[in-house]
Amino acid sequence: MAFDLLQAPGHLIRRAQQRHTALWAELVPAELTSVQFAVIAALDATPGIDQRTLGARISFDSSTLGEVCGRLVERGLIERRRDPHDARRNLLSLTDAGREALARAVPAVDAVGERLLEGLDDEERRTLLRLLAHVARA
Repeated sequence: MAFDLLQAPGHLIRRAQQRHTALWAELVPAELTSVQFAVIAALDATPGIDQRTLGARISFDSSTLGEVCGRLVERGLIERRRDPHDARRNLLSLTDAGREALARAVPAVDAVGERLLEGLDDEERRTLLRLLAHVARA
């Protein structure tokens, strides 16, 4: 009995991720990785959140997120400051340069999504996104 890879969720998710990565490299300005984009988009939506909350919001582990945030701080895209009420927490927010980078990237990120889903009609897109969100929350 032959195993059908086209019925294997993990295989299909990996292939979809490969396509996303290729489209990202083609369409999004090289200044931001997809994780860096997630960080600055989340900070734009919720300025001044702490690093732990940010990690939970974008589903990223705290140690790696610390490195990503450190690089964004070095590049002047975000600022990190100690919480005045709890010195163990870092509060994060976008700088003007970070807001500009986000504004430059959003149209390209939208284009990645469009190209990724271009073979689907509106109902199929909504269904796929709803099901992927469900799988991601599980």
